[in-house]
Amino acid sequence: MAFSSPLFSPVSFTLNPNPQLHHPKCTKPNNRRSFSVCAIPPLSTATDISAVTGTLDGTTIAVLGGSSVAALAAILSLADPERRRQLQAEEVGGGDKEVVREYFNNNGFQRWKKIYGDTDDVNKVQLDIRLGHSKTVENVMKMLTEEGSLQGVTVCDAGCGTGCLSIPLAKEGAIVSASDISASMVAEAQKQAQEELFEGKDDQSPAPVMPKFEVKDLESLDGKYDTVVCLDVMIHYPQSKADGMIAHLASLAENRLILSFAPKTFYYDLLKRIGELFPGPSKATRAYLHAEADVERALQKAGWKIKKRGLIATQFYFAKLIEAVPLKGK
Repeated sequence: MAFSSPLFSPVSFTLNPNPQLHHPKCTKPNNRRSFSVCAIPPLSTATDISAVTGTLDGTTIAVLGGSSVAALAAILSLADPERRRQLQAEEVGGGDKEVVREYFNNNGFQRWKKIYGDTDDVNKVQLDIRLGHSKTVENVMKMLTEEGSLQGVTVCDAGCGTGCLSIPLAKEGAIVSASDISASMVAEAQKQAQEELFEGKDDQSPAPVMPKFEVKDLESLDGKYDTVVCLDVMIHYPQSKADGMIAHLASLAENRLILSFAPKTFYYDLLKRIGELFPGPSKATRAYLHAEADVERALQKAGWKIKKRGLIATQFYFAKLIEAVPLKGK
């Protein structure tokens, strides 16, 4: 992906077996009773952050005095984002899944097509999210290639979006099965894959295998793959359903399972709720954060363990990235 202007926030990523969460640096205030919250969680696949920054300052989303936390909590308790979500579900005739499908086939598709693409027609928040997501893809590719060639390796890209991961995987020789709940996303992914993989290619180098793109939700996926990757999709699943989804994805993988998710901490959760107070003109989907311990527990229950873990952080995008492998004797 290309970036049209320099960004003010660094990207941090670490891969290590230590489960301790790394926190982004914030500017230290002079008044010891106040603190600065300088980022929001990766609502990038769920909430219209641009609407928030239209009301709040884009560089510092919230600067709260220590005595203001209780007042903010009281304000949030009076807000009713759940009612707004319920109305969304009623409009499309279903629950979370139907809302997600409707959003990413319509307004959400147009927004995220721009963010995932290389157009200059993005604001600084969208550009920052683009950087964060591209760093996630970059680090997944590093995970997958550092142990050897991907030539002929079967990979399931679950929740492929516009093909940001599927296309580089195919370029490395992987046999990719890619799916998304949004027909609009799948059509765009097929179009981009055709352009990037085949148009203008000479006859001297071997042609990559076109990824197999399908319109499917995660629960409908089947088959067996060397590796299953699911990036930025768990944000649409509450933990009660995420456990089953993780177990299902693990059942499809033979050697590796790579997941990214929005980490659940007190401040990330607080800032997510702030974002819900400013839904903007376009409707967005519900965002669920996940504690790393809950994800690890779900993996262990399915017979898997975490091999590598890290945090990708920009100003407006946070995602935990983990690589899991089967437990011995599974």
